[in-house]
Amino acid sequence: MKYYIGIDLGGTNIKAGVVNENFEIIAKASTKTLCPRPAKEICDDMAKVSVEACKQAGISVDDIEWIGVGTPGIADNVNGTIPYSNNLDFHDVPVRKYIQEHINKPVYVANDANAAAYGEFVAGAAKGAKNAVCITLGTGVGAGIIVDGKILTGSNLAGAELGHMVIEVDGPQCTCGRKGCFEVFSSATGLIRMTKEAAEADKSSVLNKYFETDGKFSARHAFMAMREGDKAGTEVVNKYCNYLAAGITNAINIFQPDILCIGGGVCNEGDPLLLPVKDIVKKEVYTRMLSQNTEIVIAKLGNDAGIIGAAFLGLES
Repeated sequence: MKYYIGIDLGGTNIKAGVVNENFEIIAKASTKTLCPRPAKEICDDMAKVSVEACKQAGISVDDIEWIGVGTPGIADNVNGTIPYSNNLDFHDVPVRKYIQEHINKPVYVANDANAAAYGEFVAGAAKGAKNAVCITLGTGVGAGIIVDGKILTGSNLAGAELGHMVIEVDGPQCTCGRKGCFEVFSSATGLIRMTKEAAEADKSSVLNKYFETDGKFSARHAFMAMREGDKAGTEVVNKYCNYLAAGITNAINIFQPDILCIGGGVCNEGDPLLLPVKDIVKKEVYTRMLSQNTEIVIAKLGNDAGIIGAAFLGLES
């Protein structure tokens, strides 16, 4: 049996998992990222949690094939560096060099959304596809694109930023500096914003009851209200599905993947989200006249996608 280590490096936590050749995570370890602090200290901790994950799995670091790291920001796998990460305040960090000071194994790096997409490609909802697009609906909209089995990074290593294509000119402000981005509308943050706006516009909506109970709005509230037959909640869900379908249609028209999978907590809504989105895309996609089109599915690996994808970056390389 072969073993690999996948690291999901985030702004809050560093999570490492030992993954076997059957794409199964057999042990995990984690520690706080504790940003901001020196990049080398964070890399040292990545090595430490890797060793701890191996101990939990009952193996030695000598038993692993390589280490893969998924990181927010831009990742340069050729040089094993992170040229830039705003979340971590990283600038030209030699991740491979720092980790190899502790563990003498090959080290691969990728953007975290790309790593998660690769996880779905090798072991999840996009397994068996040749070309795939994976979109994660979270605080923002992350995306990874697989073309002929390889992660698409672009010449500047910052490709696949589907969340920052504009779908409404002069729409709400996005954190990237543009207005009306896909992310502004289709992220969980965007859904919460639209829910809050609808509740403020209609004081009789049950959305306000949820706010009083929970003390804040969540991405679940509009769908809960829709299920109760609430007009405002239903309008928010319809609006959200329309925006999500617009971004997905754009992605399909550009890349024509075999499979497009969507993940993130919003996708826990299941068919009330997926079915209307698929109906809209089916009517609007450029290749609608063809008998075979992109299959739209819900991601399968959840929070493990980043670890599994990072663990198998050596295959992609």
